Formats: sequence, C-alpha cells, structure tokens
Amino acid sequence: MILDEIRSLLDAPAAGDEAPTIDTIEHTLTAGYAKALALEAERWRLERRIATVAAELGGKSQDDEHSELTQLGRRLSAADGDLSNLRGLLSSLRSRADEVRQPSGQASN
Repeated sequence: MILDEIRSLLDAPAAGDEAPTIDTIEHTLTAGYAKALALEAERWRLERRIATVAAELGGKSQDDEHSELTQLGRRLSAADGDLSNLRGLLSSLRSRADEVRQPSGQASN
C-alpha cells in the first residue's frame, strides 16, 4: 500500500548507500498524489450520495435511508481520515525529496 511505501522511504536514511534515490522518492510521491486524488473523488461521490439520500428522506422507508446515511457517513469519515493521513505523509516525503535534491553542504533557507 502507498502509505507503507511512503513510511518506508521516510524511515530510510537520508544519505548513504541505504538512502532511496530521488527517482524512487518522486515515483512514490506521484503514486501518493494519485491516491490522494482518488480519495478526494471518493469523498465527492459520497457527499453527493449523502445529499441525494437526505433529499429523499420523506419519500421512502426512513429506516433504510437512515441506515444508508449512517454507512455513507462512516465511509466519508474514513475517507477524510485516510486523506488527512496521506497528505501529512506526502508533505513529509516532499520535504525529504527537497533535501535530497539540494547539493550537499548547502543550508536550506
């Protein structure tokens, strides 16, 4: 899973033979950003479905729709948590990539 890949890169040494290459870091960042976009799309679909179900609450069995709203709410909450966690890890990995790109011996601003 992409979160495990990111954590592995962040846990790896920043320099030396064991350090990941900038290509590896960039590839993982790209995959991470793709996953973030997929999570954002899922959130958008869930929000739209929640709005639709909520708008229809008066017409059908409310138990079924309350149940669906509950499930949708849980899925949205999980997607929010996953997205927040992923964004934090991507931010850390982006910082690592910036460090790797910087010529050794130069201090960052």
